[in-house]
Amino acid sequence: MRALSLALMALMGISGVAEAHQAGDFFMRAGTATVRPSASSDNVLGMGEFNIDNNTQLGLTFDYMVTDNFGVELLAATPFRHKVGLGPTGTLATVRQLPPTLMAQWYFGDANSKLRPYVGAGINYTMFFDTKFNDTGKGAGLSNLSVKNSWGAAGQVGMDYMLDKNWMLNMSVWYINIDTKVEFDSATAGRQSIDTKINPWVFMFGAGYTF
Repeated sequence: MRALSLALMALMGISGVAEAHQAGDFFMRAGTATVRPSASSDNVLGMGEFNIDNNTQLGLTFDYMVTDNFGVELLAATPFRHKVGLGPTGTLATVRQLPPTLMAQWYFGDANSKLRPYVGAGINYTMFFDTKFNDTGKGAGLSNLSVKNSWGAAGQVGMDYMLDKNWMLNMSVWYINIDTKVEFDSATAGRQSIDTKINPWVFMFGAGYTF
Protein backbone atom coordinates (compact mmCIF):
# COMPACT_ATOMS: atom_id res chain seq x y z
CA MET A 1 0.00 0.00 0.00
CA ARG A 2 2.85 2.40 0.81
CA ALA A 3 4.45 1.71 -2.58
CA LEU A 4 1.13 2.36 -4.33
CA SER A 5 0.72 5.65 -2.48
CA LEU A 6 4.21 6.78 -3.46
CA ALA A 7 3.55 5.88 -7.10
CA LEU A 8 0.29 7.86 -7.12
CA MET A 9 2.06 10.86 -5.60
CA ALA A 10 4.74 10.68 -8.31
CA LEU A 11 2.10 10.56 -11.04
CA MET A 12 0.32 13.54 -9.52
CA GLY A 13 3.61 15.41 -9.53
CA ILE A 14 4.13 14.67 -13.22
CA SER A 15 0.64 15.78 -14.21
CA GLY A 16 0.43 18.83 -11.93
CA VAL A 17 0.04 22.45 -12.98
CA ALA A 18 3.32 24.26 -13.64
CA GLU A 19 2.16 27.65 -15.01
CA ALA A 20 4.15 27.29 -18.24
CA HIS A 21 4.84 30.08 -20.74
CA GLN A 22 2.23 32.80 -20.41
CA ALA A 23 1.85 36.07 -22.32
CA GLY A 24 4.51 38.53 -21.16
CA ASP A 25 6.97 35.89 -19.93
CA PHE A 26 10.66 36.34 -20.70
CA PHE A 27 12.89 33.30 -20.38
CA MET A 28 16.39 32.20 -21.26
CA ARG A 29 17.71 28.74 -22.11
CA ALA A 30 21.31 27.50 -22.05
CA GLY A 31 22.86 24.18 -23.02
CA THR A 32 24.92 22.29 -25.56
CA ALA A 33 24.39 23.18 -29.21
CA THR A 34 25.87 20.79 -31.78
CA VAL A 35 26.16 21.91 -35.40
CA ARG A 36 26.18 19.04 -37.91
CA PRO A 37 26.69 20.37 -41.46
CA SER A 38 25.14 18.55 -44.40
CA ALA A 39 27.68 20.21 -46.67
CA SER A 40 28.03 20.20 -50.44
CA SER A 41 29.99 22.38 -52.84
CA ASP A 42 31.19 22.84 -56.37
CA ASN A 43 34.17 20.71 -57.37
CA VAL A 44 37.32 22.06 -55.72
CA LEU A 45 40.41 21.98 -57.96
CA GLY A 46 39.29 18.65 -59.41
CA MET A 47 39.45 16.96 -55.96
CA GLY A 48 35.73 16.81 -55.09
CA GLU A 49 33.59 18.70 -52.60
CA PHE A 50 34.46 20.32 -49.31
CA ASN A 51 33.70 18.36 -46.15
CA ILE A 52 33.03 20.18 -42.89
CA ASP A 53 33.12 18.58 -39.45
CA ASN A 54 30.70 18.89 -36.51
CA ASN A 55 31.25 21.17 -33.55
CA THR A 56 29.60 21.65 -30.13
CA GLN A 57 29.45 24.92 -28.21
CA LEU A 58 27.38 26.69 -25.56
CA GLY A 59 23.98 27.58 -27.02
CA LEU A 60 21.75 30.36 -25.66
CA THR A 61 18.21 31.36 -26.50
CA PHE A 62 16.35 34.48 -25.38
CA ASP A 63 12.57 34.18 -25.58
CA TYR A 64 9.52 36.41 -25.15
CA MET A 65 5.91 35.23 -25.13
CA VAL A 66 3.68 37.64 -27.03
CA THR A 67 0.60 35.53 -26.20
CA ASP A 68 0.19 32.24 -24.31
CA ASN A 69 0.93 30.39 -27.58
CA PHE A 70 2.97 32.77 -29.77
CA GLY A 71 6.56 33.69 -28.97
CA VAL A 72 9.73 35.12 -30.49
CA GLU A 73 13.23 33.75 -29.92
CA LEU A 74 16.81 34.79 -30.59
CA LEU A 75 19.44 32.04 -30.85
CA ALA A 76 23.03 32.86 -29.89
CA ALA A 77 26.11 30.75 -29.11
CA THR A 78 29.80 30.83 -28.43
CA PRO A 79 31.70 30.69 -31.77
CA PHE A 80 31.65 27.38 -33.59
CA ARG A 81 34.96 26.12 -35.02
CA HIS A 82 34.88 23.78 -38.03
CA LYS A 83 37.61 21.87 -39.84
CA VAL A 84 37.32 22.03 -43.62
CA GLY A 85 38.88 19.40 -45.85
CA LEU A 86 38.93 17.55 -49.15
CA GLY A 87 38.83 13.77 -49.46
CA PRO A 88 42.29 13.20 -50.96
CA THR A 89 44.13 15.69 -48.73
CA GLY A 90 42.35 15.65 -45.35
CA THR A 91 41.87 18.83 -43.32
CA LEU A 92 43.08 21.97 -45.10
CA ALA A 93 41.66 24.82 -43.04
CA THR A 94 39.67 25.93 -40.01
CA VAL A 95 36.78 28.39 -39.96
CA ARG A 96 34.88 30.00 -37.10
CA GLN A 97 31.26 31.11 -37.36
CA LEU A 98 28.43 32.65 -35.35
CA PRO A 99 24.82 31.96 -36.47
CA PRO A 100 22.40 34.39 -34.73
CA THR A 101 18.86 33.35 -35.67
CA LEU A 102 15.53 35.10 -35.04
CA MET A 103 12.46 32.85 -34.84
CA ALA A 104 8.69 33.19 -34.61
CA GLN A 105 7.28 30.26 -32.62
CA TRP A 106 3.96 28.55 -31.97
CA TYR A 107 3.59 26.66 -28.66
CA PHE A 108 1.03 23.87 -28.42
CA GLY A 109 -1.08 23.30 -25.33
CA ASP A 110 -2.03 25.99 -22.83
CA ALA A 111 -0.35 28.00 -20.10
CA ASN A 112 -1.04 25.27 -17.52
CA SER A 113 0.67 22.48 -19.49
CA LYS A 114 3.92 21.13 -18.08
CA LEU A 115 4.99 19.90 -21.54
CA ARG A 116 5.01 22.58 -24.26
CA PRO A 117 6.01 21.34 -27.73
CA TYR A 118 6.65 24.11 -30.26
CA VAL A 119 7.56 24.80 -33.86
CA GLY A 120 9.32 27.84 -35.26
CA ALA A 121 10.37 29.54 -38.48
CA GLY A 122 12.62 32.51 -39.05
CA ILE A 123 15.79 33.97 -40.49
CA ASN A 124 19.48 33.31 -39.90
CA TYR A 125 22.56 35.45 -40.43
CA THR A 126 25.84 33.51 -40.26
CA MET A 127 29.09 35.42 -39.79
CA PHE A 128 32.38 33.72 -40.72
CA PHE A 129 35.73 34.83 -39.30
CA ASP A 130 39.21 33.61 -38.37
CA THR A 131 39.40 31.65 -41.64
CA LYS A 132 42.86 30.18 -42.27
CA PHE A 133 44.66 27.36 -44.01
CA ASN A 134 46.69 24.95 -41.90
CA ASP A 135 50.13 23.66 -42.87
CA THR A 136 48.59 21.06 -45.20
CA GLY A 137 46.66 23.73 -47.06
CA LYS A 138 49.64 26.03 -47.25
CA GLY A 139 51.81 23.14 -48.46
CA ALA A 140 49.33 22.60 -51.29
CA GLY A 141 49.86 26.20 -52.41
CA LEU A 142 46.61 27.62 -51.00
CA SER A 143 46.33 31.05 -49.38
CA ASN A 144 44.08 34.08 -48.71
CA LEU A 145 41.04 32.12 -47.54
CA SER A 146 37.75 33.98 -47.06
CA VAL A 147 34.14 32.87 -46.54
CA LYS A 148 31.20 35.18 -47.29
CA ASN A 149 28.60 35.84 -44.61
CA SER A 150 25.19 34.33 -45.30
CA TRP A 151 21.46 35.11 -44.93
CA GLY A 152 19.06 32.17 -44.96
CA ALA A 153 15.82 30.65 -43.69
CA ALA A 154 15.63 28.52 -40.54
CA GLY A 155 13.12 26.13 -38.99
CA GLN A 156 12.90 24.32 -35.67
CA VAL A 157 10.92 21.89 -33.53
CA GLY A 158 11.36 21.58 -29.80
CA MET A 159 9.79 21.07 -26.41
CA ASP A 160 10.01 22.48 -22.89
CA TYR A 161 9.23 20.44 -19.78
CA MET A 162 8.41 22.64 -16.81
CA LEU A 163 9.99 21.55 -13.53
CA ASP A 164 8.25 24.39 -11.66
CA LYS A 165 6.97 27.86 -12.54
CA ASN A 166 10.53 29.11 -13.24
CA TRP A 167 12.73 26.19 -14.29
CA MET A 168 12.43 24.00 -17.39
CA LEU A 169 14.26 21.37 -19.39
CA ASN A 170 14.53 21.85 -23.15
CA MET A 171 15.42 19.98 -26.29
CA SER A 172 15.22 21.34 -29.84
CA VAL A 173 16.32 20.63 -33.39
CA TRP A 174 17.04 23.33 -35.95
CA TYR A 175 17.64 23.29 -39.71
CA ILE A 176 19.43 26.35 -41.07
CA ASN A 177 19.97 27.26 -44.72
CA ILE A 178 23.55 28.54 -45.10
CA ASP A 179 24.72 29.19 -48.68
CA THR A 180 28.08 30.89 -49.05
CA LYS A 181 31.12 31.37 -51.27
CA VAL A 182 34.52 30.10 -50.24
CA GLU A 183 37.32 32.04 -51.93
CA PHE A 184 41.05 31.39 -51.92
CA ASP A 185 44.18 31.65 -54.05
CA SER A 186 45.79 28.58 -55.61
CA ALA A 187 49.44 28.73 -56.66
CA THR A 188 48.59 26.67 -59.77
CA ALA A 189 45.00 27.73 -60.62
CA GLY A 190 44.71 31.34 -59.43
CA ARG A 191 41.82 32.84 -57.50
CA GLN A 192 39.00 30.36 -56.78
CA SER A 193 35.36 31.02 -55.81
CA ILE A 194 33.51 27.90 -54.68
CA ASP A 195 29.74 27.91 -54.11
CA THR A 196 29.21 26.01 -50.87
CA LYS A 197 26.09 24.87 -49.01
CA ILE A 198 26.60 24.16 -45.31
CA ASN A 199 22.91 23.69 -44.34
CA PRO A 200 23.45 22.32 -40.82
CA TRP A 201 21.19 20.51 -38.40
CA VAL A 202 21.61 21.98 -34.92
CA PHE A 203 20.76 19.90 -31.84
CA MET A 204 20.33 21.70 -28.53
CA PHE A 205 19.81 20.20 -25.05
CA GLY A 206 19.67 22.36 -21.96
CA ALA A 207 17.73 24.06 -19.21
CA GLY A 208 15.89 27.34 -18.99
CA TYR A 209 14.69 29.91 -16.48
CA THR A 210 11.66 32.23 -16.60
CA PHE A 211 12.21 35.70 -15.17
